[in-house]
Amino acid sequence: MNTLFAPSALLPSGWTDDVRLTIDARGDIAAVDPGAQPDGAERLAGAVLPGMPNLHSHAFQRAMAGLTERTGEAEDSFWTWREVMYRFVGLLTPDDLLAIARQLYAEMLAAGFTAVAEFHYLHHDPEGRPYADRALMSRAIVQAARDTGIGLTLLPVLYVAGGFGGKPAGAGQRRFLNPVDQFLRLTDALAREAAGDGQLRVGIAPHSLRAVPPEALRDVVAGLGRIDRTAPIHIHIAEQMKEVEDCLIWSARRPVEWLLEHAPVDERWCLVHATHMSEEETAALAGSGAVAGLCPTTEANLGDGLFPLLPYVAAGGALGIGSDSHISVSPVEELRWLEYGQRLAARRRNVAVHARGASTGAALLAHALDGGARASARPVGAIAPGKRADLVVLDPDQPLLAGREGDRLVDSWIFAGNAPAVRDVMVGGQWVVRDGRHHDAERIARDYRQVVKRLAAA
Repeated sequence: MNTLFAPSALLPSGWTDDVRLTIDARGDIAAVDPGAQPDGAERLAGAVLPGMPNLHSHAFQRAMAGLTERTGEAEDSFWTWREVMYRFVGLLTPDDLLAIARQLYAEMLAAGFTAVAEFHYLHHDPEGRPYADRALMSRAIVQAARDTGIGLTLLPVLYVAGGFGGKPAGAGQRRFLNPVDQFLRLTDALAREAAGDGQLRVGIAPHSLRAVPPEALRDVVAGLGRIDRTAPIHIHIAEQMKEVEDCLIWSARRPVEWLLEHAPVDERWCLVHATHMSEEETAALAGSGAVAGLCPTTEANLGDGLFPLLPYVAAGGALGIGSDSHISVSPVEELRWLEYGQRLAARRRNVAVHARGASTGAALLAHALDGGARASARPVGAIAPGKRADLVVLDPDQPLLAGREGDRLVDSWIFAGNAPAVRDVMVGGQWVVRDGRHHDAERIARDYRQVVKRLAAA
């Protein structure tokens, strides 16, 4: 057993002073004792928050962040960005993916993300041929998580078609493609390897309705039920208006509407983006128990649009945050821009919370911790017995946090600036960040720079 003493900690009941935490050998929180004495426990430097789950990541895209900010011949959009991404993804080797994912995950940890749901669709070699080990690229992601210490929900992606109605996939998508039976064998093998590992969980990600026809979606969900009935299911949906329009042409239904009518959507599901929904879809998604996976910095970078946050939250909908394309790697910025986008649309302030005098930052944080934990399907997102010991210690010497306590501390962390305010990070009972720096940052960055320089020259 390991014991820690926090001067203040955000527990499920709220901010509490003098909290003693007991952590067992598995890396789980065994006991939480408020109003305690240190009694030889390791004293933490500052206020302690639960670590934030990042519910949506495409790790390889971190290496192309900033490389798509030039106008093209056509009007730039998500769809022109996607073509640039396809060209980039054609260059990557398994070793490249490992180096990029390590760098990304080290950055996540230093920012306060302690778990990540990796929406992993890069399966095959550049010609679309399976590697001798079909799980080779997936294992690169798992190794990166283990090397850095971040908790991982691995979501192998099923990608079958290039558009609604089973349109053939293009050359840029050939590295992603798997028939359902081979995909389920891959998922089963990865799930068996993850069994008993407190840091790893395996689910699936049908990429989108345009990439997974109805029969494939039905078969993969049924197949997952034979592997693990509690495993998470994530899907991209309704990110762009063109997707909505194409879905209407194909099915006479909007994407979220079609999915809720044809799939067993419940608490296991995470609908990523869900940006463009009707009022009826918004209410129905909120009532389904599924989590809306919101990625505000990526959605802004790609010009997606704004999620209908107000009616969704009013209807009791669950949500979490992800950094998606990693144009930014910061839970603070995702939460800030989730709120700021709504302020710009509504032309008023403090939109995400309705109770008089309530903290906007605390409300956003609570939503993201709960939804992220549910989407990760791992016991994270809270400082409580039985949860993983994933902890973020804020820096008491950071000027932007001076004189702040409790929810005002959270508000200032999210809204008061961009200076790093995370001091120490623990994942699964192990310290991975100390004094704002990942323990292996230098080696990880050196390997990453070598890979990126080679890719830039290609």
